[in-house]
Amino acid sequence: MKNIVLVGFMGTGKTRVGKALAVRLDMKFVDMDDVIVEREGRSIPDVFSQDGEAYFRDLERKLVQELSAEIGLVIATGGGIVLNQSNIDDFSSTGLVVCLSLSPETILERVEADTNRPLLAGDDKMSMIMGILEKRQPLYDAIPCQVDRNGLEVDGTVEAIISKLDD
Repeated sequence: MKNIVLVGFMGTGKTRVGKALAVRLDMKFVDMDDVIVEREGRSIPDVFSQDGEAYFRDLERKLVQELSAEIGLVIATGGGIVLNQSNIDDFSSTGLVVCLSLSPETILERVEADTNRPLLAGDDKMSMIMGILEKRQPLYDAIPCQVDRNGLEVDGTVEAIISKLDD
């Protein structure tokens, strides 16, 4: 089985859905952020504050190249993976890239109290979410395989993704 790669904005459930999908399909689950944290020995906010976003994106890029050379993985990416088209191209060459989406209001509910989101450091999280979404939405929309999670729990999302494997 090829890889299944979950992309989408922060808070869309890539990790939770990915874990459930991996169990359901008897595949190995990989959370890219967790791998980077483990390898760097520090949190994502620490990577951002100490070395900057460009350094983090470089770590991400190298990990994409590594993971796309494997098969049989369910991969949860970071929300900014779409900022480099080469990431999507590499993942698409060895698997199905699925974009998960949710309304900005639901995203805010999910990430509001999360201190592990360096791009949302500040008071007006909704305007930050809207600003980032505005820049990234065309990149998310360019992913052919889309799953709208509004009204879908994890199990329903897993079913929606599995139904797309047969397409």
